[in-house]
Amino acid sequence: MKIVDVCAFYSPHGGGVRTYIEQKLRIGPQLGHEIVVIVPGEAHETLERGPGARIVTLPSPRFPLDRKYGYFADEAALHAALDAERPDVVEVSSPWRSPSMVARWQGAARRSLVMHADPLSAYAYRWFSPVLSRPSIDRGFERYWAHLRHLGRAFDMTVCANHDLAGRLRAGGVAGVRVHPLGVETTIFSPERRDANLRADLLALCGLDANARLLVAAGRLAPEKRWPMVVDAVAAASLDTPVGLVLFGEGREKRAIRSAIGGNPHIRLFEPERDRAAFAAILASADAVVHGCEAETFCMVGAEARASGTAVIVPDSGGAADHARSGAGHTYRAGNRFSLTDAIVAFCERGPRPQGTSGVVSNVRHFEKLFADYGQFGCNSQAA
Repeated sequence: MKIVDVCAFYSPHGGGVRTYIEQKLRIGPQLGHEIVVIVPGEAHETLERGPGARIVTLPSPRFPLDRKYGYFADEAALHAALDAERPDVVEVSSPWRSPSMVARWQGAARRSLVMHADPLSAYAYRWFSPVLSRPSIDRGFERYWAHLRHLGRAFDMTVCANHDLAGRLRAGGVAGVRVHPLGVETTIFSPERRDANLRADLLALCGLDANARLLVAAGRLAPEKRWPMVVDAVAAASLDTPVGLVLFGEGREKRAIRSAIGGNPHIRLFEPERDRAAFAAILASADAVVHGCEAETFCMVGAEARASGTAVIVPDSGGAADHARSGAGHTYRAGNRFSLTDAIVAFCERGPRPQGTSGVVSNVRHFEKLFADYGQFGCNSQAA
């Protein structure tokens, strides 16, 4: 098949979507498919990524709140790009403007909406849940739900990477919802990378000895990630048991997070570790990975922790919750600092236990299953 991904969330500067796209460009051709990714860019150009793999950039405005990203503003140009590619399957990885543009395209390809974002959890539920119930919030955002239901009718399937989002979409009347958990680079993330000396070094950076518990966190420094809540919970838990936190990330909330850390010597903030093998060793050497965001569509760091044999402490909703299944970690009440503190204390008092890697899906297996699902669509006349 020829699969074209219209990906508004791609940025060459990094992020989870870029990691996923790079994996797709590498693995898709290995599985016998041609992969083309259409992304916002500065100019119209084609970037070859090996046999059967290309990125096509379309001139697009920058997103005002984060200029690392762009957005598709020229529907005619997008349609022309799709006409030129003549795909068998078109993926769209945004619930905003681009799927509506693709829905209006007159081509014969089958269409898949991949939910790489959960705006209700990231914004509406987070902002209003302290005073309103979720059903009340959903009623207030009925126009958005109507938009999603329209897309469900316009697309052949709606792909979710976690069961919580899939369940909410089905309950909201969105058609064609299927769950395809994302995959992990299991050749990189493994319990075999556990390093007692690295663990001791990280704890020493937190002013603690090897008898303390080491928590690791990683992700964008953005409001929906709730890092100040995580910092406050770890600080509160450390009153009962020695525990250190190392957080890896960058983003516009750095100042707020540094303010939350204050002068606490047991909590350290670092730039992202971009060496994948080094980061895999950090995850495998941690006692647990802690996460604050209930709006994750998958939570890649949670999956990488599972593949590393490391326990997780995650909110009880959103994509992160899936990684605590089958005894692989602790969950706490999403958005509740006191519940997170209790979960950290309970984990530290129980003591880390070796975790298996059952249920972890490799990135190759993910694409095999997803593309097999696409294969049930059939192909257009070009491929035939």
